[in-house]
Amino acid sequence: MNRREFFNESVGLAAGAVMVSSVGPGLCAQTKGTPVRGSGRYGDSLIVERKAFAWPGGKTLALWIIPNVEVWDFQSGAGAAISPQAGNVVPDIINYAWREYGMRVGLWRIADALDSLGLRATVALNSGVCQAFPQAIQQMKKRGWEFMGHGITNSKTLANLSLDEERQSIREALHTIEQATGERPRGWLGPGLTETFNTPDVLAEEGVQYVGDWNNDDQPYPMKVKKGRLFSLPYCMELNDMHLLNRHAYTGEQYLQALTDQFETLYAESERTAKVMGIPLHPFLVGQPLYTRYLEQALARMKTRERAWFATGSEIIKAYDQVHT
Repeated sequence: MNRREFFNESVGLAAGAVMVSSVGPGLCAQTKGTPVRGSGRYGDSLIVERKAFAWPGGKTLALWIIPNVEVWDFQSGAGAAISPQAGNVVPDIINYAWREYGMRVGLWRIADALDSLGLRATVALNSGVCQAFPQAIQQMKKRGWEFMGHGITNSKTLANLSLDEERQSIREALHTIEQATGERPRGWLGPGLTETFNTPDVLAEEGVQYVGDWNNDDQPYPMKVKKGRLFSLPYCMELNDMHLLNRHAYTGEQYLQALTDQFETLYAESERTAKVMGIPLHPFLVGQPLYTRYLEQALARMKTRERAWFATGSEIIKAYDQVHT
């Protein structure tokens, strides 16, 4: 079974589960006048109604590059998979070793590509990397990359944690990264992009300035939190190599075309008002020899465009906040 067949089968099973669950307990039929519940975390704002603005220096499209630098527990069967993992078998050698390739080799192939173009990254960092690969932290630091929190390990998410458990988990991740890098993370990406109903409030209380979990816009926006301030920053899930390369089995040429199409559309639209393009990366995927060259080609083309601004997550949020305060 190849990756595309594996993904299609998984989707079919999930769809079947949804059909079964739709008649299960806890659900009820819609009735007249039943209000639709939103998240309550942001205002109702259509991009066509907002005041136009630009990024520093007259730039109009901000691009941030986001390598997900992660670790997994060898005793757990959880994690991204290149081969079907039936029955949560442990140890899951084929998938665990495939993911480890990213830390051992793939990340540094990506780093070489970014170095050749003079570009910096914003790393979504599992704090467990700080203990497991301290030398990797030093390699990323010397390149001037920014670090944002990404949980402790991708073997566990924030899902279903109590408020106290979540607060402790986020604090531990942020503190560990601060101790290892010398700077407290200003951004956050949930492991698996998971949150609880409390996550934005906890992040804001801990001094986090931006979060990439809410992929519902082409611009940053302020989130509603109980205390402090928090902005959403577009992560761009459609370009996530996890979807394109692993689940949809894109070739290198198709990946290049997807990056190009996303960029060209946003670049044209940004002539009217500023926009953001995130480029999510996983070193065990785009860091493979057959893919990295296409990432580098795409970035090189983007860099030649006059209104493109490559920045880190915190630089984008700082610029947005200055314009909107």
